Amino acid sequence: MRRRTIAFSVGVGFFSAALITVNGQAPGGSAEGRKLKNPVASNAASIAAGKTAYGRNCRFCHGPEGKGDGPSKPKDSMPSDLTDAKWDRGATDGDIFVVIRDGAGPKFDMKGYKGRIPDNDIWNIVNFVRTLGPKK
Repeated sequence: MRRRTIAFSVGVGFFSAALITVNGQAPGGSAEGRKLKNPVASNAASIAAGKTAYGRNCRFCHGPEGKGDGPSKPKDSMPSDLTDAKWDRGATDGDIFVVIRDGAGPKFDMKGYKGRIPDNDIWNIVNFVRTLGPKK
């Protein structure tokens, strides 16, 4: 009986880790994010569209300037400061896209926007967020 309990616990642990990998990005980025290439050119039109979409969906937690100081951030959470030099969940455009689409693990204070924001709009947000952070 004890072996079954241990096996069950180990199985639940692996399953939980798999869910985090599939459904939200943990710190450090993801293999999927590193493979994704941004299909939307970072130009004035895309950045303006991204700023508008950011204003509708992201500024409440990340703040109007992306400093992580939004008025509606979840209690006891620290949304990422998008203006600093440290990209906690990966530094590629694909990593940023995956975080917006799938959310940020492991606690998932940031829920994903898959199905609520079209992919093209997420890429526009990525292009806008790039203007907030340090220049490459």
